[in-house]
Amino acid sequence: MPSEAEPVPFERRFRHGLRTHRAVISVFVLAVGVLLTVLAAGAFTPLQNSFPFTAINSATNPAAGPNYNLVFIIVGPIIVIVGAYLVGAYFSARHRFEHLMLTKSKAEFLRNIPELEKLLWDLTPEDEVRYDRKRAELRLRH
Repeated sequence: MPSEAEPVPFERRFRHGLRTHRAVISVFVLAVGVLLTVLAAGAFTPLQNSFPFTAINSATNPAAGPNYNLVFIIVGPIIVIVGAYLVGAYFSARHRFEHLMLTKSKAEFLRNIPELEKLLWDLTPEDEVRYDRKRAELRLRH
């Protein structure tokens, strides 16, 4: 009788999904931060009198309710900074990884293994598979 495999826990699937879609998520975080910062600028600068911001400000700062624009001033730039870090870290690691994977020399690849393994923390599971294939191609053991 075939044994049934245990289902993969949600937490593990979630982390795998985050790693797989790291580039999209980091760009999305940056875009949300920029949007919130633009909304804050549109609420507290002379732009508040232009068309899109008058409609948006009426929704984010109702007469009888909290002023969400104040939250945008604080949260927007923080999310921009976090998003910029995520985007920069991912694309710089991607660029360096691609450069290091181009080597045909076994000795040069061996010298770069510590840096490659460090870069894999910022990259996707597919890149780990590429790294393992390259190791097998060069006949290196783990």
